[in-house]
Amino acid sequence: MRSPDATTDLFEAERPRLLRLAYRMLGSIAEAEDVVQDAWLRWERVEEAVDVPAAWLTRVVTRLCLDHMRSARVRREQYVGAWLPEPLVGGVEPEEPADDITLTLMLALERLSPLERAAFLLHDVFGVALGEVATTLDRDAAAVRQLAVRARKHVHAAKPRYAVERGEADRIAQAFFAASRDGDLAALTSLLAEDVVIRSDGGGKVLAFRNPIRGIERVLRLYRGIAKKYAGQPAVQLVRGVTIDGLPGYIGYDRGNVLQTTALDIRDGRIAGIYIVRNPDKLRHVAAMVGIGA
Repeated sequence: MRSPDATTDLFEAERPRLLRLAYRMLGSIAEAEDVVQDAWLRWERVEEAVDVPAAWLTRVVTRLCLDHMRSARVRREQYVGAWLPEPLVGGVEPEEPADDITLTLMLALERLSPLERAAFLLHDVFGVALGEVATTLDRDAAAVRQLAVRARKHVHAAKPRYAVERGEADRIAQAFFAASRDGDLAALTSLLAEDVVIRSDGGGKVLAFRNPIRGIERVLRLYRGIAKKYAGQPAVQLVRGVTIDGLPGYIGYDRGNVLQTTALDIRDGRIAGIYIVRNPDKLRHVAAMVGIGA
């Protein structure tokens, strides 16, 4: 019979890692927390000693995530506009992960099947042995190896060739905020890549771009129009600069007091991707952090 205190201590030691795994699987902090809570309830009911608690809990959380992903597929297909992961902001639970999965790589993971995603995350990101991954996914090792290989190709293709240094990334993010706020088209032109794309997630709850905006000319026209609309007054007020899923960015709110996060994918010194989350359902944890209603 297990000691209740020992049971709790074992689980709490694993909780941060389990939250990171569930978030990477689901792209939602709230859903990750629900999955981990469900895993806790199952762990609490186990009466016999578990030889390797970390492996047992990883297996349970992964399988719960796979079940959740199957049921969430229909909801995702009915989602209004672009879908982006809930922003994992530095300093917000779950703790900022030590892995190198950024927001852009999270979007690459979205293009994988649930099993490919699980195999890649477990083996390549969380360092789970291939045999244990096979047990978790109820597949043989050869099949799991192929899942991981296919996933790896997709994910590696989404990685930038050169990593930008943190100080330079923050400088570019600050310059972009100022230029976009002021409608400074010359500065924006110097900051944006020719094939820059904007994706904005409002979830049908608040105003957002329903489709991606691609190319520097269209993006410049957008910011020119915003500057004219607000006649010199900033469309977005800065709350603070942050990292968002490993990318430089910032939290702000617009003139309608709608909270939003903006993350920037910087490649070869230029901004190649602008990811704006405005869906209030995805920003409750951010609103709590900064004290602004979402």
